[in-house]
Amino acid sequence: MGSHDLPHASSFKGGSETFLRNVFENILKTYLTKNPTAKTIWELVQSLENEKICYDHFTFRTFKVDGYGIDSLSSFFMDYGYKIGGGLDFPNKNLRVLWFSPPDVHVPNDGHGLGNGPLPRLVIAEVLVDELSPESQGIIRKYLKPEGGKQAVLSSTLGSLIWEKPTWTDFKILAKESNFAAWTLIHGYTMNHLAFAVHRFKHRFSDIKCIKQYLEEKGFELNTDGGILKVSQDGLLLQVSSISERLPVKFADGVTEIIPASYIEFTQRQILPQFKDVPSDEIKEFHRREAFELDSANHVMESTRFTTKF
Repeated sequence: MGSHDLPHASSFKGGSETFLRNVFENILKTYLTKNPTAKTIWELVQSLENEKICYDHFTFRTFKVDGYGIDSLSSFFMDYGYKIGGGLDFPNKNLRVLWFSPPDVHVPNDGHGLGNGPLPRLVIAEVLVDELSPESQGIIRKYLKPEGGKQAVLSSTLGSLIWEKPTWTDFKILAKESNFAAWTLIHGYTMNHLAFAVHRFKHRFSDIKCIKQYLEEKGFELNTDGGILKVSQDGLLLQVSSISERLPVKFADGVTEIIPASYIEFTQRQILPQFKDVPSDEIKEFHRREAFELDSANHVMESTRFTTKF
């Protein structure tokens, strides 16, 4: 049987679509294991009316230093057909973000989840280490050894740091200057958050306002920065995110402290005006609002804000 005879044979340089989906499944499994509240929300969404979920994007954080930046993760996924969709710069946070659009894969009409649903966009941020203070740069470089970034995808699937766990002393110094750098130093390549594709839901949760109301009624803490419901200037991108739960972490010097972990998001992409007359059963992803909004993204990222002053 030749390769051209294989069902849905892949042209990916990196290997098969099945392998890529398995990588995502393991990244998701690690994220859910590490974040009980996010897992609870993830399960609740699917329990109501047997909702079938799809993902809008998966987000990660990295350090732009010695091969640990965006490329350390993106190179693997680009071998599978992911392409750069655009970028956002956050100079006040010393942060740069690139987002990647997924390859065009066959998705059956009832396709959902990571098994046979649409592949998620990727959003990868990098802390601009060279723009931090000499003290913060020194702490980061002390832990990140040369060549370690090559294991980024493996680190994300396992949920294990590539570098040695930091001390509370170093973490605390870094957190005073950059929440994002401190978060990345202790959590590494573990997924920062996932976002559901609300526009792909079939039942009551197909309206993000219903999701907001439901989560509030259930007592989940939501990100209020910029308002709970974040709406793009064109009104076509709507987002709601939880606040990262605080979990105990034991640092290398034996100190245990409560710090932010990951969070969960809901994203609704409205139909573009030029496609408003397309029948609903013919709507595809390209008919909807693409990309991300700088102000909204800036607010959503505050979901991991440290409430404790170090």
